[in-house]
Amino acid sequence: MNISSIVVRVLPEYCESTVEALKSCDICDYFMHDETKIIVTIEGEDISEEIAKLKQIQKMDHVISADMMYSYSEDELDQEKDKIEKSGDINEWLNDNSQNAGLINYAGDLKKKF
Repeated sequence: MNISSIVVRVLPEYCESTVEALKSCDICDYFMHDETKIIVTIEGEDISEEIAKLKQIQKMDHVISADMMYSYSEDELDQEKDKIEKSGDINEWLNDNSQNAGLINYAGDLKKKF
């Protein structure tokens, strides 16, 4: 299951009508808005289903843009965990509970760091 947030941009004069259109459609869940930006989430079994829903939002009347901001992929996370566990490449230090986790220097990506 994938879940992603979408920022929809509209002109101020079309914001309320676009919010109502998004609330009444079955492709997303409405969360909040200001004068020109509307935040919704979409769900899909895979990225292709999410992209199809994003394209539907982009084609709605008065939408200037609709862009995916944050995405979570449960299956992708599970696949990566399985790869790591099967590879046996987990650094022993990471499993040592006596180590200070505050010493880990995270720069956004741990792939190929060990």
